[in-house]
Formats: sequence, C-alpha cells, structure tokens
Amino acid sequence: MIAASAGNHAAALAYCCALEGIDCLVVMWQGASESKRAAAQGYGAAIDQEASGPPEVFARLARLQDETGRVLVHPFDDPLVVAGQGTVGLELAEDLPDAEVVVVPVGGGGLVAGIATALPDRRVVGVEPESSAALHLALAAGEPVPLAPDSIADGLNAPFAGGLPLRLCRELGVESVLVSEDEIRTGFRFLYERAKLAAEPGGAAGVAALLAGKVAGVEGSSVAVIVSGGNVDPKIASGILKRNPL
Repeated sequence: MIAASAGNHAAALAYCCALEGIDCLVVMWQGASESKRAAAQGYGAAIDQEASGPPEVFARLARLQDETGRVLVHPFDDPLVVAGQGTVGLELAEDLPDAEVVVVPVGGGGLVAGIATALPDRRVVGVEPESSAALHLALAAGEPVPLAPDSIADGLNAPFAGGLPLRLCRELGVESVLVSEDEIRTGFRFLYERAKLAAEPGGAAGVAALLAGKVAGVEGSSVAVIVSGGNVDPKIASGILKRNPL
C-alpha cells in the first residue's frame, strides 16, 4: 500500500498494514514532523521524503504509485476513508444526542465530510488555519484549489481539499471558519492547561475557533468539538506552552 500524509494518516495506515502483514510506503515531505515520521516508521512503514513540501507530495505519490503498482489509501479523498472518519459522528450521536453544533478541525476535508454525512441534522462547522485553508477556498471556488499550506497545525496542512469531501460539504451545508496561528496556540494551551489534553495544534483548532468567537450563533446551544490528533512534537508543545514564537 501507499499513502501521502503529514503523519497521522501515515501512522494509522502503517499500524493497520503491520497487523495484516502488508508492505507500506508513506510519502511525506521534507520538514514534516519528525515524531510523526518516527511513529509511522516504528509501525513498519518505509518513508519517502523526496518531496520538498506539501504541494509536491502528491506528485511524488503518483510517480511512486505508478512505479511500484501499490494500492493507494488516500488520506481524505476516498469514500471508504471518509466513511471510516464519519464513525466519529456516529459515536458523537450516541454519547451526545443533544449536541446541536459540531465543530471540526479540517485538513483535506475527509473528517468533516464524514461527520456531516453521519449527522445530517446537525449544524457542522469546519475550522482551518488562515494559512492552510484548502476547504475554505474550495467552497468559495466550487472546486479544489491548490495552495502551499504553512501552519503550526501541521496535521491540517493539506495542499488541496478532496473532491469528494468538497461535494459532501457543499450538499450538507458545512460551514467554514478560519483561525489565526495565535488563536490556535491559545486553543492548544487551553486544552493542555484546563482540559488536561495533550492535543496537537491541529486538534486544538476547533476549540481555538470557539474561544476566539469565530463560530457565530452558538450562545445557549449544546456544542461538541472534535479534538483529533495528539501527535505533537515536544519542541512545538513546549514552545507554545512557554508562549515562545514558533
């Protein structure tokens, strides 16, 4: 199998491939999180880091897939992956049946599309970094828009939104808001200090949006926030907690 990933999808795929005895190759980019790379490698994946950044990684992926004949497991633009990610919404419906608003961090759009599909009767709000707004741009344009993402929330640094997630989000009325890097840091600190959650910056994006007042009209509503991603580099985490600029 083969995939492209900033690290979280890489670790998940590597782990599942190890369980099934399947050879796994993950395409990451130079400068990707070292701790996430090590996690995927620790589960047995081979890592390719020839791509210079997120915009180049999918071209590298396509080349390696052609050369090796491997089966692609896309991190966000695949119906089975989106359905799997949507089980988060099913769990949320069981645990919080009264939740009226669901706030979801967004990278390529698979998670938010899956959750919106699972919860068509809820208001779903996607949250992206200002400097990594693939879905936000795609919703405005009506089609995926390539970009060069650059956010401390590395798990959300998708170079485009998936075509399938975009279609689902448009059909289901998913809303889109953006947060700044400082707002993400504030959300990260809140989760660590108040909720005792060691989330990564991408996982803190939804909380960041609520703290910054970016999600309008939620006063008096029951709101659920997805905190997805705990694979943060220790240097990043300590820098945010010390309030050092990163």
